[in-house]
Amino acid sequence: MDFQQLIDSITPDIYESLKLAVERGKWPDGRKLTATQREHSMQAIIAYDLRHTPEDRRVGYIPPKKVPSKKKTEPCDTNKRSDHSDDPQPLKWQS
Repeated sequence: MDFQQLIDSITPDIYESLKLAVERGKWPDGRKLTATQREHSMQAIIAYDLRHTPEDRRVGYIPPKKVPSKKKTEPCDTNKRSDHSDDPQPLKWQS
């Protein structure tokens, strides 16, 4: 079974169980998740969310920052500097 088939076979109950296991760090029977299990479970949760959950309800969703003066939204990280210049600037080290 490949990864996409695995994601397709996840039911809403399994999805909720995986989220709870990652949150608590242990399986429903009390056994601790290994680092690999936690990583794979998080990947499955994210992949399931992409297919079955609206964007604003997904795990880790951060809403866009509102710009009051323009009354529209922009992404949280625009990767633009406050001086709106795209030119590289030298680093200024303080000692």
